[in-house]
Amino acid sequence: MLPNIYLIMKNFTLSVFIVLLAQFQIFAQQEKGIVGEENWLNYWSEFNPNQSDYGEPSKILTGDISEDTTLYKRDVYLLLGSVFVTNGAVLTIEPGTVILGDFNSKGSLTITRGSSILAKGLQTDPIVFTSNRRVKRAGDWGGIVLLGNAPLNKFGVGSVGTMFNDISYTTNGLSNYGGEVDNDNSGVLQYVRIEYAGKRVNNGQLFSSLLLAGVGSGTVIENIMSSYSGGNAFEILGGNLSLTKLVSFKANGNDYTFNYGTQSNLFNSLAVRSPYSSNSQGSRCLQVLSYNKAEEVDFQKIGTSVTAQNLTLLNDSDNLEAAIKMNLVQEAIYIGVNTALEINKSVISGFNPAVILAEGIKINQENLEKITLRDMLFDNCNGNIFTEFSSNNEDLENWYGNSSFFNVYSKSDNFETFINTYSKKKPDYRLQINKIIATNEVESKKKLRVD
Repeated sequence: MLPNIYLIMKNFTLSVFIVLLAQFQIFAQQEKGIVGEENWLNYWSEFNPNQSDYGEPSKILTGDISEDTTLYKRDVYLLLGSVFVTNGAVLTIEPGTVILGDFNSKGSLTITRGSSILAKGLQTDPIVFTSNRRVKRAGDWGGIVLLGNAPLNKFGVGSVGTMFNDISYTTNGLSNYGGEVDNDNSGVLQYVRIEYAGKRVNNGQLFSSLLLAGVGSGTVIENIMSSYSGGNAFEILGGNLSLTKLVSFKANGNDYTFNYGTQSNLFNSLAVRSPYSSNSQGSRCLQVLSYNKAEEVDFQKIGTSVTAQNLTLLNDSDNLEAAIKMNLVQEAIYIGVNTALEINKSVISGFNPAVILAEGIKINQENLEKITLRDMLFDNCNGNIFTEFSSNNEDLENWYGNSSFFNVYSKSDNFETFINTYSKKKPDYRLQINKIIATNEVESKKKLRVD
């Protein structure tokens, strides 16, 4: 009798081990790109926002908000002109509240230094900022701006007034950002959708859907979706932030821009680009810079440093090869001089090429140790890693192709790579199990960018 019990227990233990091993292998395959036991895009995201009708506004927001104010779900608000939250006031927004950005007056909302916003939406009841036009277009209204007291690498403080060249942004110091408070708190943005923002202003600049300038680590930014932005979707200038579950959908500008000495983390986030939505300068999913002009910054201060993990950067094109030949597809990631980027466990799919390093970055061990690309999936890209204006990437491919980086190359289309990219209501951009087709690594490395 005992031998039989022993055999039963042995077989049971072996079965449990096999099940656990299979589960581990499935998790290991899914750990690249956006992750979650369930599709965390469900309920709160919207990939076809032009179909939503929120009715006419019942209340108007204009001028300065200088005392604590609450916006209620029962009302629809019109954001008229440049609205500033000032004087240390707190703007609280209930879950499910809708705010319409005015097209004619370039409606925008700015949280000035020392003030804060508490926009705590729910997964089943997100807060929505969108256009007031009946037929909505990218760049219909301004956007949301948070200004904080956290450090940056500019001389003195920064000013978004110089960026927008607008009288309402240059009076009374309301446009200033930056300071010495690492853990500065500008409030909470959680389960918020920002649709059709990014309007062009007088000097040709564009609003970003969400601009975070000098914003400190005490601020919570998570589960934010920017759709059809005319400018950048998310722009981070200086500060010290952890950003989680951000979604950029078909922006004209960059999806994520980091600049002016920001020390930021970006986790479990998605960017979906369209070859027909980029601006004339070409747009990227991820742009990491330390300055626009060298004379603006103090080189004694730390440059931009970004840590990114579990990103999915996807080009949504029915005919990628044709789009590349028409010069409609650019690189996914651009890395500037005097910056550091560590990106892990992420997917870059369908770009031309995947990554470009600025021309001024010398290809040596010291610089490459500041730019980590580890445990990546490079899928269906026309070349992987290049220096700007150079087609010879042998040194870069030898470095990042080393087995110690655990990078993977494949040539699978979106339908094979991701669980569900064709649903307009509930797409799922997590990796599909056992569908990725591995390619010849050497062939993938040598493929050159089409200019």
